[in-house]
Amino acid sequence: MRPGGRSRSRSAARLAAVQALYQQEMEGTPMARLLDEFHQHRLGATIEDVEYTDAEVDFFDDVVRGVDARRDEIDAALTKRLSAGWSLARLDRPMRAILRAGGYELIARADVPTATIISEYVDVADAFYEKREIGFVNGLLDSVAKDVRA
Repeated sequence: MRPGGRSRSRSAARLAAVQALYQQEMEGTPMARLLDEFHQHRLGATIEDVEYTDAEVDFFDDVVRGVDARRDEIDAALTKRLSAGWSLARLDRPMRAILRAGGYELIARADVPTATIISEYVDVADAFYEKREIGFVNGLLDSVAKDVRA
């Protein structure tokens, strides 16, 4: 793999995982079908003349399956750090998908440095949101990291 290739393929896997989690929440797509659809049609595909970076498939699968399996634990860690009066339900679906994927990595992927996880999901947020929301992702994941990676 060329230098930086793994980093780019992991970044692509994270973005695809957020998209898959969003789709799952919107449509209730069963896990096996969701993963198969992304494997066959999204990861590394060319859509409307845009070639998507090859994603690290195993990493994508781990994040999507991991969020699904540990959703209650992840949601509790995120909710603990939300401001009083706020809940995950008040956040829009793309934001929940970003935070859950980042939360999963912080909780379950000790092999990935905290700063890398936060930076990567801030980058994902940047594709969807303005500065204020990007700062929210950064701050919330940083707070969760202090709890789960002490």
